[in-house]
Amino acid sequence: MTPQGRVLLKWFTTCWHTMFKGRNLLLTNTVSSGILLAVGDSIQQAREIRKDSEKNRDWQRTGRMFVIGTCLGPVDHYWYILLDRILPSASIRAVVQKVLTEQILASPIFSALFFMGIGSFEGQTLNGSWNEFQSKFWEMYKAEWCVWPPAQLINFYFLPTKYRVMYVNFITLGWDVYLSYLKHRVSKDEKCEAVGNATPKELSQEP
Repeated sequence: MTPQGRVLLKWFTTCWHTMFKGRNLLLTNTVSSGILLAVGDSIQQAREIRKDSEKNRDWQRTGRMFVIGTCLGPVDHYWYILLDRILPSASIRAVVQKVLTEQILASPIFSALFFMGIGSFEGQTLNGSWNEFQSKFWEMYKAEWCVWPPAQLINFYFLPTKYRVMYVNFITLGWDVYLSYLKHRVSKDEKCEAVGNATPKELSQEP
């Protein structure tokens, strides 16, 4: 390795250790949660634009995803600390208990916070956000059981507490693409409702 490469590697190693020390860990988890949720939305918007060339990128939507990510980052941070204090062992039994606790208890709560938070930023009423969460929850929850238990088995068995949120954030990058799709998808029922509420004049003007 060249001298410049060794200096760069040393700098990166120092920065990496600093990010996961003391109070910096909370900041790292918060910022990374926001950035990766925003990246996930950007990827989903790129897919939407490829399907519909007339669609424009919505930077405000990405900004809202970033903000809700930074709000949920501290929740994840303290949740994993609490979970490791309640179940400190790394045995198979304790790991399975953590995974089940995560899926049965934490997952529905975090999902509700996501939909309620994004809905508030979009100007929805609390009742409207709650109704949207209820309509999309089971579809999302079934998908979660396919993705997160295997990922969390690795997380809880192999990784120390300080790396849990960062690991989840990188796994979540793909999941965030799905969340963005699910949150901003217009369902057939919503389309039918919009058509049903349209006036005869508006319907006659549709191509």
